[in-house]
Amino acid sequence: MKIKRFVAFFIVFGLAWLLSSAAFSAEAPRSKEAKQIVALVDKAAALVESKGKSAFPEFKKKGSEWYKGETYLFINNMKGINLMHPASPELEGKDLIDLKDANGKALVREFIETAKSRGKGWVEYMWPKPGEKKASKKISYVRGAKMPDGETVVVGAGLYVK
Repeated sequence: MKIKRFVAFFIVFGLAWLLSSAAFSAEAPRSKEAKQIVALVDKAAALVESKGKSAFPEFKKKGSEWYKGETYLFINNMKGINLMHPASPELEGKDLIDLKDANGKALVREFIETAKSRGKGWVEYMWPKPGEKKASKKISYVRGAKMPDGETVVVGAGLYVK
């Protein structure tokens, strides 16, 4: 009898945890800006899939549809190496797999896991706005993309939450 209760408890607890964590991680913001980020990343991923790294210079042009104000694309490979980051070009070529936000969240690992497990999704973290030192709440939409050479990458962009 005790074993049945024990098993039932863990089944109920496990389902509740699974549903709540899935609902939280899959929850997408509904603002106009969030919809624009999704459209931008989806369009960029399609370009990366067709042109590969030759699309990167276009993504780096300030004032373009890809890089405007606080909105920019970033691209990492599945090992955590940053391939493109127009707001912080010094990160390009660096291994960011263990990069953590102000609260200790391994955000690049989470980007990769989101792309691997769901194909696309939102990741919340704390990150300084360009030119600032203090971290602000940021959410980024990421998705996996397969380049013509077969390499899978994570394409993302985010927005700061007020």
